[in-house]
Amino acid sequence: MNKTTILAAFQAHFSSDPQIIVRAPGRINIIGEHTDYNQGLVLPAAIDKAIWLAASPREDAQFAFFSVDLNETFTAPADELEFQEQQSWVNYLLGVVSEARKDGYEFGGLNLVFGGDVPLGAGLSSSAALESGMMLIINELFKLGLAKMDIVKLAQRGENHFVGMNCGIMDMFASVMGQEDQVVRLDCRDLSFEYFPFHAPEYALVLFDSGIKHTLVDSEYNSRRSECESGVATLQQFDPNISSLRDVTFAFLKAQEQALSPTIFKRCKFIVEEIQRVELACSALQNNDLKTLGELMFACHHGLALEYEVCVPETNFLVAFAQQYSSEEVLGARQMGGGFGGCVLCLVKKTRLPEFTENITQAYLNAYGISLKNYPVKLTAGATS
Repeated sequence: MNKTTILAAFQAHFSSDPQIIVRAPGRINIIGEHTDYNQGLVLPAAIDKAIWLAASPREDAQFAFFSVDLNETFTAPADELEFQEQQSWVNYLLGVVSEARKDGYEFGGLNLVFGGDVPLGAGLSSSAALESGMMLIINELFKLGLAKMDIVKLAQRGENHFVGMNCGIMDMFASVMGQEDQVVRLDCRDLSFEYFPFHAPEYALVLFDSGIKHTLVDSEYNSRRSECESGVATLQQFDPNISSLRDVTFAFLKAQEQALSPTIFKRCKFIVEEIQRVELACSALQNNDLKTLGELMFACHHGLALEYEVCVPETNFLVAFAQQYSSEEVLGARQMGGGFGGCVLCLVKKTRLPEFTENITQAYLNAYGISLKNYPVKLTAGATS
C-alpha cells in the first residue's frame, strides 16, 4: 500500500480526486516498556510501515469511510457519533472526531479511504496511526489550526474515551512526531521530548512476530498499573514527595523492600530500572555505542520476563535464540509492547540477517509449529500530508 494505490482506491470508490493524502506511520519502542503510566521515559520511533489516508470534504453532513484492507464501507450522518460494535475500525476514526467536537471545533462531512502495511495485532500501533492520520486530515481540510501536540493529545483522547482503551500517549506521539533516522525520548510526566540519532549502517532493526495474540494484555495491564500504584502508596509513607515511580531511586526502593510484598517490589524494581535504561540508551546513542544499546535491550527483556512477568514462552524462546549468537552478530533483542505475545525486536548485523532469519524461523517452527513473520523496519518521519 502506498500513495499511488490509495489515490486509485479513492478515485474508484468516489469517482473523484481527494483533496488531501496523508501518511501516518506505525511505531516501535526501542526501550522503555510500561514506564509511560508511571510518569517515566520512553524511546519510540516512527517506522516505514504506515497507514495511508485520502480524503475530501462533502457538501452534505455525511461521513463515508472505506477501508481498503478490509473492503468495508461505513456511512453515517457526521453528527451521529455512535460506537460501532460490528465495525470496530470505525471507532478509531469517530473517536478523534468526537474529541475534537468536545473542544468546540466544527466541521462537516467527509469522504475517506484508507489502507496500509502496518501489520495488525503485531504491536506496531496501527490504531494510533489511523487516529493520528484522521486528526491530521481534519486539521488540514477544515483549517482548525491545531499544533502537532494538539493532534497527538486528541488522538489519544479518542482512543481513551471513545474506543475505551486506557493507553498512554506514546503511540500517537511517535506516529506524529517521528523523524527520519531518529528516536525520540518522551518524558511522560511533562511531555517534553528530545531526539537522538540512530546511526547503525551495519545493523538492521527487525521485528519477529511471535504470532501469539495479547489475550491477557487488558486484564494484566490493569493489574500491573494497580501494582505500581500500590507500591507508590507504600513508598509515600517514607517520602511524601513521591508521586510516581519516576521519583524513586533504586537505593530508596531497596531500603524499603521489607515494607513491600515480593511481587510489588519486583514490579517497582523493573520500572525504576527501566526508566534508568532509557537514559542509558540515550547516552549510548549519542556515543554511537550500539553494543551497550543491545545489552540494555536484553536487560529489558530479562526484567519483563522475571520481574514484570509479562512475557510468554514463545517470546522468551525468540530472545534466548538471539542470545546464542555473538554480540557482534545480534546486539540485542527484547519483547516489545504491552506483553503476552506480539513482536520481539532484534538488532542484527545486516550481513548475518538472512542466515539469522532463516535459522530463527526454522527453530520457531520446530518448537511451536508457528510460521514466524518478520518485519525489517527503518526509522522515518512522522505523519505528513
